Amino acid sequence: MSVYYTKEHEWIRVDGDIATVGITDFAQGQLGDVVFVEVPDAGRHLARGGEAAVVESVKAASDVYAPVGGEVIEGNQALVDDPALVNSDPEGEGWFFKIRLADTHEINDLMNAEQYKAFCDQQ
Repeated sequence: MSVYYTKEHEWIRVDGDIATVGITDFAQGQLGDVVFVEVPDAGRHLARGGEAAVVESVKAASDVYAPVGGEVIEGNQALVDDPALVNSDPEGEGWFFKIRLADTHEINDLMNAEQYKAFCDQQ
């Protein structure tokens, strides 16, 4: 599985034509304690860069964007029930949704881990 990153601080773990999406540890650190999450419903079609989910913390509310286009196959209900999963494991159990990629070539526009680290170091 390959992991990629966006400038909006989403991560995407790709396995074939299925990808899991969440926010990075950097993003959750900026948000602080997450208190509410809204994830997309299965069957929803997302456009690359489009609003996909919502995350609210004690500091701010923020949209989570789709790093790639495709159809949502699952929203993380465990995250809705326990938004603190984003704080404890943002790049693991704190994932937001799984999506079936409409175009696998869209991942070519995303950053790898090394590029993302360099991007965050400039923030």
